[in-house]
Amino acid sequence: MVADMPANIVQQERVGPGQYRLTLYAPVIASCAVPGQFVYIRCTDSLDPLLRRPLSIHGVNRRKGELLFLYQVVGRGTALLAAKRKGEQLAVMGPLGRGFTLPEPGQRVVLVGGGIGVAPLVFLGHELVQRKNQVCLLVGARSAHQLPVGKEGYTAPFELDVATDDGSCGYHGPVTDLLEKILAGEGADMVYACGPRRMLRQTASLLARFDVPGEFSLEERMGCGVGACLSCVCKTAGKGGEPFQYRRVCVEGPVFPAEQLVWD
Repeated sequence: MVADMPANIVQQERVGPGQYRLTLYAPVIASCAVPGQFVYIRCTDSLDPLLRRPLSIHGVNRRKGELLFLYQVVGRGTALLAAKRKGEQLAVMGPLGRGFTLPEPGQRVVLVGGGIGVAPLVFLGHELVQRKNQVCLLVGARSAHQLPVGKEGYTAPFELDVATDDGSCGYHGPVTDLLEKILAGEGADMVYACGPRRMLRQTASLLARFDVPGEFSLEERMGCGVGACLSCVCKTAGKGGEPFQYRRVCVEGPVFPAEQLVWD
């Protein structure tokens, strides 16, 4: 069920350079949201900016009816959102999109997040731990300064490893190097990823090489959020002899099986 309603801001906190953690009271959405879905938020009370902003759901507290978001200020809309304070209201539509397919209980799962792309993976990780899955979260960033919330910010009950491009925290190199070591060693039954396109493309190559299934959450610019405007399409494997077909990230995604995505 998709709801479009006002939601009260419970908390808005700055957790890093341009990074914010937002908590909303939205019990109807919280009651039915699943990992991988997103909401569409109007950042002001006016029509300027006209379009809402899509935010991946970072966590859910169903008992309190709360939704948690982790986002990066990247433009005017998210800058206006970051200026909002506790007690104010936001127009929120959701939950939207197709979420992650959950693995069998007990399977070993690796989550790969690049930058703010870690946001939906933390929600997923909590759900998987409850299902008795073995979960390892890999987080990559350009530097320690840009790690979402910082390494100390993740207190969830699953393994965590960090990679930074400049070596200022954790492994010195891309986060996909950490994934490669795991796949070449103890292996994994399933891999979920979200982050920059380059990281996802390399992750897809590793999954094909080691014959491991995976699902990716794509980050695309959106217009309507409900599949009408076709502004967020991506290339996926074609049918009937066609080399590819376009699919809407906001409706058929944002989560897609890794093998379905076309990268060129």
